[in-house]
Amino acid sequence: MNGKIEDTVIKELELNLRGELIQPGDENYDEARKVYNGMIDRHPRFITRCVDVADVIAAVNFARKYELPLAIRGGGHNVAGLGTCDDGIVIDLLHMKSVRVDPVNRIAYVGGGCTLGDVDHATYAFGLATPSGIASITGVAGLTLGGGMGHLTRKYGLSCDNLISVDIVTADGGFLIASEDENSDLFWAVRGGGGNFGVVTSFQFRLHPVSKVFGGPVFYPIDRARDVLKFYRDFIGEAPLELGAIAGFRIGPPVPSFPKEFHGVKMCVIISCYSGPMEKAEEVVKPVREFGPPVLDLMKAMPFPALQRMSDALVPAGLQHYWKADFVNELNDGLIEAHTKYGPQIPAFQSVVNIFPVDGAVNRIGKNETAYSYRDANFIHVIAAMYPDPADTPNNVAWVKNYWNALHPYSAGGAYVNFLMDEGQDRIKATYRDNYERLVEIKNKYDPTNLFHVNQNIKPTK
Repeated sequence: MNGKIEDTVIKELELNLRGELIQPGDENYDEARKVYNGMIDRHPRFITRCVDVADVIAAVNFARKYELPLAIRGGGHNVAGLGTCDDGIVIDLLHMKSVRVDPVNRIAYVGGGCTLGDVDHATYAFGLATPSGIASITGVAGLTLGGGMGHLTRKYGLSCDNLISVDIVTADGGFLIASEDENSDLFWAVRGGGGNFGVVTSFQFRLHPVSKVFGGPVFYPIDRARDVLKFYRDFIGEAPLELGAIAGFRIGPPVPSFPKEFHGVKMCVIISCYSGPMEKAEEVVKPVREFGPPVLDLMKAMPFPALQRMSDALVPAGLQHYWKADFVNELNDGLIEAHTKYGPQIPAFQSVVNIFPVDGAVNRIGKNETAYSYRDANFIHVIAAMYPDPADTPNNVAWVKNYWNALHPYSAGGAYVNFLMDEGQDRIKATYRDNYERLVEIKNKYDPTNLFHVNQNIKPTK
């Protein structure tokens, strides 16, 4: 695009949008093009701040007509930087943030630009929640389309398991509803297949009775890491499904809300969330509070949204991010030894090592019933280096890679798609296993030219 032709093209796009069109040279362009991961520095030609489905259709049609790279930004939390692109068009759903709750039928209608915090705020008023992640700043769209796991997963399943339907704009500019009864092949694909099949403008979620929870972190001495992880392995395998518990490593953050004597101290941690009857909470979490003994116990009763917000301030947008992850079937002794060696080397207080349980309700669904394949895995671990100074990148990346290389021999094969960086097509295929070929067939049907390719891409064969 150049000269007079470009002016004509821009006018065409402007006329078809109610939302804001942002371009290079605009006062707010540099702010609008930023994404969550400060490592990512891309320069899209157009950013469309869509306000409704018609805007999304216009942007998709424009990208297809002029053969532009197309990226989709929902809540804007993708660490691989897949919510932006160079020299193309970004469909930004920032303003599509409505949440409507039907408390009688326990359903939430959620706009494609919402974060978990938006949803938790709306549903908590009715004593309800849907399973999601562990940070309120996470975007609903990316989380759900990749699976979606967090504090409530063991009891209620993945976010995508609680989907009733989606509204989606496909590559031909069409608008579809996908559910078990309507476009069921597409509904199968979006439950784990990521943003490969269109722009999801709205989600319909099933809700569950969750209001106050008993949760928070309990910290242990770093030199007890091996014992803590072995305790966690045995404990979580027998714990009631109402208890979610994440094990890992942290550095005490230098913030006023955290006890000063633990600032900068490396520790092992178990972060719990018990969502069952509060009168049983103390009994259920007692082993976590007594093991060790811990050096710091911050567990308490709190509203579920408060637990979701607990770590948000520690990881603001703009940090450098480098992550690697795997599914694992069990926390065997070899895996624990690798964690014990590399976990204590955690380099920055913003960084985390998390071991998530994905058993219980997740395992009760067959591996071919949704695109999300690893229904037989019991854990996901992620090593997430997060730090402010780009000069520290070599040390942080080396820590993550060395750590992951030590863990990977114990992997179930693939990784949780929402934790993947740019790791190549073989890694994507390993993540979907024998669901990959069916995903390709559905991609061929709904996006044969691969318009939606700025993602963990399912490549069409046509």
